[in-house]
Amino acid sequence: MDAIALLTAAVLLGGMVFFSFGFAPVLFAQLPMERVRPLLRGTFPFYYLAIVGLSAVAASLAAFVDLTAAGLFAGILFSTLYSRQILMHQINAATDRDDQPAFKRLHGLSVVIQLVQIGLAGWAVLLLS
Repeated sequence: MDAIALLTAAVLLGGMVFFSFGFAPVLFAQLPMERVRPLLRGTFPFYYLAIVGLSAVAASLAAFVDLTAAGLFAGILFSTLYSRQILMHQINAATDRDDQPAFKRLHGLSVVIQLVQIGLAGWAVLLLS
């Protein structure tokens, strides 16, 4: 159980890091903005679902190994649900009405949430290793 919990945690962390620091920046570097925005807008719902699923599995498995790690994964799960169900829609609405101040504020919040989640996932991986 320990190894499976650790592997699931590592996949979650790796996916989050890759999406944030690999996939999204490459899109911005390789495509014009008018193509990047709809592509990312279409990708985020699936990304968030993957994080919800992986963090739920990681929390469940970690509960048998380390309760702190399980709690960290639960925090990732619930903050991702908030990001997917509420924040993402607010960001899209701000973009649609061309409200740059709201977009910058909301997008900034989503970036902070993502960075905190990466930190929590990294901490949990250390606890499980």
